[in-house]
Amino acid sequence: MSEAVQTAVAGVTGYAGAELARLLLRHPRLKGKPPVFAGRLDARDAERGGIPLAEIHPELIDSKGSGNLRMQPFSWELLSDLDVKVLFLATPHEQSRAWAPEALDRGLRVIDLSGAWRLNEAANREIYAFEDEGSTRAIKIQSEAVYGMPEIYRAEIANARLVANPGCYSTSVILPLKPLVAAGLIDIDAGIIADAKSGVSGAGKAPTTKTHYMYAADNLSAYGVFAHRHTGELLEQIGVPADAIVFTPHLLPIPRGILSTIYVRFREPQTRASVLHIYKTFFAGSPMVRLHENGLPQILHVARTSYADIGFQLSADGKRGIIVSCLDNLLKGASSQAVQNFNVMHGWDEQEGLE
Repeated sequence: MSEAVQTAVAGVTGYAGAELARLLLRHPRLKGKPPVFAGRLDARDAERGGIPLAEIHPELIDSKGSGNLRMQPFSWELLSDLDVKVLFLATPHEQSRAWAPEALDRGLRVIDLSGAWRLNEAANREIYAFEDEGSTRAIKIQSEAVYGMPEIYRAEIANARLVANPGCYSTSVILPLKPLVAAGLIDIDAGIIADAKSGVSGAGKAPTTKTHYMYAADNLSAYGVFAHRHTGELLEQIGVPADAIVFTPHLLPIPRGILSTIYVRFREPQTRASVLHIYKTFFAGSPMVRLHENGLPQILHVARTSYADIGFQLSADGKRGIIVSCLDNLLKGASSQAVQNFNVMHGWDEQEGLE
């Protein structure tokens, strides 16, 4: 086994950051080299040498002393002194936009869980309103960012300096649609409907009126209609025009998990065997995708796992299909996908530390 790689996590305080910390602390390739946790601290916490991980996420306390690790004040000197090689950014988009270029200049490889570098087309990035949009530096960084979906970009990720981790909704829609669109099965002119539902953790840790218990509990609500920031990822990665897909996200009154129900019409009638063959061929060698050969997946089956589950049913005439995709938004939709990318970047088995 090769020498462990020193990693660092910026943004460990969030939900995705907590899952990322848990996975890296238990990763079999990183034994003896826990991640460096760094972030913005107030003066009091900085004076006491940072915040113990046990105070931020008590669930990470274990017999190996992980709870005693501290989130230290972020500085480039800290990362350099501790010989960090890979920086995970579980930070807001604007922060990742600023820190990723600096990290690259300092020779670090970056896996960014935000949307800062996911989108190649300026029109799709407009929703983020980045201050540096169109600058020479931003264009250069964007040109080398690799979309972090191993099932599609495995070879590119292996040599990437900057991996832009996909969005959670995006992952749940791209994975089931990409194989069928690439194979020419879907009638794009007939339109695609992606009806997606996510647990409350998908909205992040900062409380809002819509994630407040009194609003979210016993409720189901649509949001971001025709305006969700993940829509651009669907268009770019699936390869369809904007008027070919309607994507509507909904907020479920559950902590975590995504279920996307996707409605398609085929160019020619299909059989279950023909569609299953496309999926099996496309996902051969992709251990974190599970195909349901019979029945449909459910959130219960993927919650707290690193898998994306895909199942489908066809109409009696084989002209229409309903595809159901499920994943845990904090894992395959965020942190475990980041670790999967980390594994690919180092030539390890994709599923190491994830099963």
